[in-house]
Amino acid sequence: MDAKLISKKKPAFPINKCLSDYLSKHTRNIKIPIYYDDLLRFQGGLKILDEKGNDTLWLSTYYAESEREEIELSLKKMYTILHADGSDATLPYINIDRIDYCTFGNTKPFRIKVRNILNDNYIYLYIKKADASRIYGLELEHILSPNHINFLVHKNTLIEEHISGIPGDVFIEHDLDLCSAQDKRAIAKEFVKFNERCFVRLLGDMRSYNYVMVLTHDFDKIEYRIRAIDFDQQSYEGNCKVYKPQFLKENNQLVEMTLNVLQAGSIDQYKREERSLLAKRATSNHIRLSELLHCMKKDTISSPDKINQLKRDLFQLTKDINFKKSKNMGEILESALAFVVRNYKNENPYIID
Repeated sequence: MDAKLISKKKPAFPINKCLSDYLSKHTRNIKIPIYYDDLLRFQGGLKILDEKGNDTLWLSTYYAESEREEIELSLKKMYTILHADGSDATLPYINIDRIDYCTFGNTKPFRIKVRNILNDNYIYLYIKKADASRIYGLELEHILSPNHINFLVHKNTLIEEHISGIPGDVFIEHDLDLCSAQDKRAIAKEFVKFNERCFVRLLGDMRSYNYVMVLTHDFDKIEYRIRAIDFDQQSYEGNCKVYKPQFLKENNQLVEMTLNVLQAGSIDQYKREERSLLAKRATSNHIRLSELLHCMKKDTISSPDKINQLKRDLFQLTKDINFKKSKNMGEILESALAFVVRNYKNENPYIID
């Protein structure tokens, strides 16, 4: 894929009042004990290298002794707000092992390693600059995908839980060739469905390092699922190919494998299955989805030229006049979801209106 299809630097968009009210209604907007800017006061950091000695673009930070204790206590409280009831009862049993800072990407996140001192189990959480695009992406993932998303927002700070899995680029490089024929067919099926899900809900830039492979062992096989972990490019770019992982060169190996192990009829079947699932989720969650789309339609999360390009692309693809009439990214996404729901109902003779 031509690198020019993806903007080199996407701006962060502020959270407007409509989105803030939506987040408050759905208990996402909560007072927090520490903010992103507080963590920027680190004194320095050490490069974190991978097992081969390569720079991971993460720094292990350290803070002045006078601030470290307060910061760690605030992070412990943050953990209890995100994962429990926010009380102080569990604070004596958890420890902040590490605060890492990423020097790559739009949100420049902090990664916090939280460890239970009683059993040494640990979990990560991320603290980032709040960006309306990413918040819309997280909410749409929660509503329209099979995945539950846990995050909090307050003012300019976004807190997300860690999404577990094998990074897509790592899996493709080290594991894909070792998979059995049956596993490759299962992965191909999931890639087709993931590709379709991203396209319909307009989640862009799913290069292999922006999603993870989740493996679940069943009694006689391994279930594969692909989960997005980066939501910055929700409804931002103009070229509709950006929203299809199949056109990103980092996914070429997965694309070639899919074409080799699946027949065209199977690919079409899996696309229809995923669209049907999206239509069902959009219908069953229509109130919350409508509230979110209402905010998107009142928001500015892209530029006029990108909006015009995307609605032209989608109109040429579908011939649906609603895309041509769309004035912003919120209306384009609403038209895309309405198109899928309408087709699902028209093609399913068992639907009762």
